[in-house]
Amino acid sequence: MRPILWAGAAIILIFGALYAWRAVRMAPPAAMAPPAVAVAAVVAAPTEVPVALEAVGSLRAVREVLLAPEVAGRVVAIRFAAGDRVGAGALLVQLYDAPERADRRAAQARADLAGAQLARSRELAPLGAESRDLLQQRQAERDQAVAAVQQLDARIAQKQVRAPFAGELGLRRINLGQYLSPGDAIATLTALDTLYVDFAVPQQNLARLQVGAVVRVTADAWPGRSFAARVTAIEPRIGDDSRNILVQATLANPDRALRPGMYVTAALDLPPQQGALVVPTTAIQTSASGDSVIVVRGANATRQGKADIVAVTTGRRFGNKVVVTSGLKPGDVVVSEGQLRVQPGAELRVTRMATGKGQ
Repeated sequence: MRPILWAGAAIILIFGALYAWRAVRMAPPAAMAPPAVAVAAVVAAPTEVPVALEAVGSLRAVREVLLAPEVAGRVVAIRFAAGDRVGAGALLVQLYDAPERADRRAAQARADLAGAQLARSRELAPLGAESRDLLQQRQAERDQAVAAVQQLDARIAQKQVRAPFAGELGLRRINLGQYLSPGDAIATLTALDTLYVDFAVPQQNLARLQVGAVVRVTADAWPGRSFAARVTAIEPRIGDDSRNILVQATLANPDRALRPGMYVTAALDLPPQQGALVVPTTAIQTSASGDSVIVVRGANATRQGKADIVAVTTGRRFGNKVVVTSGLKPGDVVVSEGQLRVQPGAELRVTRMATGKGQ
């Protein structure tokens, strides 16, 4: 009887083992945790941030004039071409002045005669050969004759158009033989060696402005190049409409690279901002709800942790960096690369680290 019992028990055990094995085979596999997402991160650290107040400005010549004759006359000589660089006093246009020169020769002859008569009277008057009244008359006649010559010299000078200062001439607007009236345009003369930079800044920056401050000027015509200027004047009155302050800087332009009328960007260097939290611009995610970053949370966040989406407020950008004004605190580990694969709460594995200051 006992062998039969042992045989039955063995059969039961065998069938139980088969049933358990089959149940294990047919049970669904346990869900596997997704692998950690590899990301690059940066530690948000307080740093000193350079501050520059930027504004769009325009260039204006310190010295520029539209050349025109003072008197009417016919053009008999043009002594310049468009684009010429001329010195101060250079003769540019000659108007017909033959009558004035003839009058001057006659006036000079009268002045010479009056001078000779005066010299003779000065010799005879002390000897009593001529009266003192006649000497005074000779003196007056000589003075009047000299004044007549000077008057004709002035009239002849008005028939000439000369450069009032050294500069570069614009397009010629007259022709030989043309009759000009007073004020008719001949050409522009512009001194390009020194220019004004005119720009406006918001009124809240008034306390930061001061004469002598350095201004960095850039122009689209010269990418990668910066020109140095200095603030030389600040408008005492704030604009009624814009509430902006007009600022004028003076810029040396010895190579004539810049021209009046060009639009430029004027950057006014201000005292640096201390203790700002800075992250790479690649760390900022922008959506309809605003800007956000992914912060790695955990005891060893510089190596691994969980993803936490944090809303932030950003400030000024400079280079490849951006200032975060709210939402982060010093020491937060912020994802700078690989955000597209990250979901909220996902496990993260930091493969590369840097500080915000060093990025």
